[in-house]
Amino acid sequence: MSLKHEIRFRLNGVEQRTSVDVGLSALQLLRDVIGLPGTKYGCGEGECGACTILVDGASVNACLLFAVDCGGRELTTIEGLAGDPRAQALRQAFVAHGAVQCGFCTPGMVVQATHLLAVEPKPDAASAKRAIEGNLCRCTGYQKIVDAIVDAGARLADTTAGDKQ
Repeated sequence: MSLKHEIRFRLNGVEQRTSVDVGLSALQLLRDVIGLPGTKYGCGEGECGACTILVDGASVNACLLFAVDCGGRELTTIEGLAGDPRAQALRQAFVAHGAVQCGFCTPGMVVQATHLLAVEPKPDAASAKRAIEGNLCRCTGYQKIVDAIVDAGARLADTTAGDKQ
């Protein structure tokens, strides 16, 4: 017998209401119940960052968060960042710098980097490295990802500076 709990939350700006088993993770809720495949299952232990989402604006490993704890909160996945200027700049910079190879880690990296740009709009390489410490990539060696994050921040800062003139 499974225990169900009804939760209400906002997902990518849209109100949601669903019943979930109390042992279900937010990752399982997003992928298996709601059908958003961008949040990846990597390790299931909070070590790889493939499942990084934003919860109330903070980056969180969805595999470590129970779905019932999402009640009353705002969740943003990679799909929800489609219109975010920071995420758009990051996607462009990832392509320009060759920071995408197999692509498995990319959604988690972009979500984490979007969070970084929200709190530190023009990060340097050291800040970018610190920000992605919890996100593993087996292909790129990280330097291209760090370069892309720094470049995206610089481009956004230049755009913002131009808007203020």
